[in-house]
Amino acid sequence: MSKKTRDFIPQGMKLIAENIISKDNILGASKSEKAKWSRGLRFSDKKETIFFAGCGYQYSSSLESMISLIRKTDKSVIGSDFAMGIASFKKLGIDTAGIYRKISTKETEEEAKPLKDAVKVLQKLGVEFGYLGEDEPCCGGLLYYAGLREEFNKTANDVYKKLKSFGVKKVISIVPSCTYSLKKLISDSVLGYDIEVKHFTQVVAENIQSKSMSYPSNVKVTYHDPCQLGRYLNIMDEPRKILGAIKGIEFVEPDWTRREWATCCGGGGGFEVVYPEMSEIIAKNRAAELLKTGAQIIVTQCPGCIMQLKDGLKLLKVDNIEVLDLAEIVAKALEV
Repeated sequence: MSKKTRDFIPQGMKLIAENIISKDNILGASKSEKAKWSRGLRFSDKKETIFFAGCGYQYSSSLESMISLIRKTDKSVIGSDFAMGIASFKKLGIDTAGIYRKISTKETEEEAKPLKDAVKVLQKLGVEFGYLGEDEPCCGGLLYYAGLREEFNKTANDVYKKLKSFGVKKVISIVPSCTYSLKKLISDSVLGYDIEVKHFTQVVAENIQSKSMSYPSNVKVTYHDPCQLGRYLNIMDEPRKILGAIKGIEFVEPDWTRREWATCCGGGGGFEVVYPEMSEIIAKNRAAELLKTGAQIIVTQCPGCIMQLKDGLKLLKVDNIEVLDLAEIVAKALEV
């Protein structure tokens, strides 16, 4: 990244971009930390079809803690831009970004639960797939959104070469932004791109016909359409088909802020680290819209949306509404 380019990029996006370029993930985590969520799970040795975990879910607690710290700093005299600048400052061989990340990180037993549940659901449905583990590349999508097109094009070609080196022909991706990057952004940047990309919800919707699904209790559920899943990938029917097939779920939606008209949660594309206060306001507004449905559970399928909606509920001082990933809902309905 040239010095001229660096001067035009907000500090938060700069830190993320440097992490992707140097560490192949958005948080700058070491290779040994990657894929630890998958320990204890079994995958096929065949790699023609793979499960693509992405950064968002497997680093969810780290991201949640970091965003919380950024928001607190943004409201202080220091300011988040200054703090993020220190985090990305690399002199004297000190990994200040790594220190910043570790300070803000917390791990829980629920770490990456949507990923684990997604794997169990797909296996229950008879889908065979492998997983690249520590060799899984970062999709690099945030480089594209930061305006670093040259860096993104290089990453896109590197991602394609790595996937092909393992014999990958089909990808089942679960993070909406990764899915869009693999399906559209990378395919537009790589000549002869020939990898089929499907989102988790598409694969589940194709394979649930023969399964009887029942939620453990009768609940009222609403669904939040992630921007990239709905507007970018046009995946709106599949999540609703899945929820509609689960006994015990009463599905309710806002009057008009749904599907392609769903209000954004205020997260994604690095918006949270560039405009932390505005991101918080948008999250609160979206949570309030969904609360009006009377739902007991808010369901979505995006790690950023989950984090934002939980924060929105906290700001509204609501603690009796769950925010769950669709994979968690299906896992409970299939008893896996």
